[in-house]
Amino acid sequence: MKTQIVVLLAASVLALSACKNETPTAQEEAAEAQSAMEQAGDSAAAAMSDAGDAIAEGTDAAAAATGEAASEVADATQAAAGDAAAATDAAVTDAAAATSDAADTAGQAVTDATQSAKDAVRDAANDAKAAAEEAAND
Repeated sequence: MKTQIVVLLAASVLALSACKNETPTAQEEAAEAQSAMEQAGDSAAAAMSDAGDAIAEGTDAAAAATGEAASEVADATQAAAGDAAAATDAAVTDAAAATSDAADTAGQAVTDATQSAKDAVRDAANDAKAAAEEAAND
């Protein structure tokens, strides 16, 4: 569109330069046409400048949105890492408690087994002593 305006302006300038402006009315009309072409050229330049400004503003807006999105991703990642650390701490605490309970249970089982073995040895010794005394008395 803008290229067509520039080509049209150039063609108008060439057409005007080819015309002989012999009458005052023709010269006035040519001057008005020349002024209109200059205004059209200025308008085209302003439109192109405005388009460039719009592109720059769009780029800035996109960059800002991208920065905000990256910040939100970083925040979410940090929160997830914190949640994972808390879950890991809870799992370690639970595992430590379970290990402690298992160790206590195993310790009690060893104590009970040791006491049972002592009782069995004592009973066997008493039975052997009694049998030896009975054999000695017979």
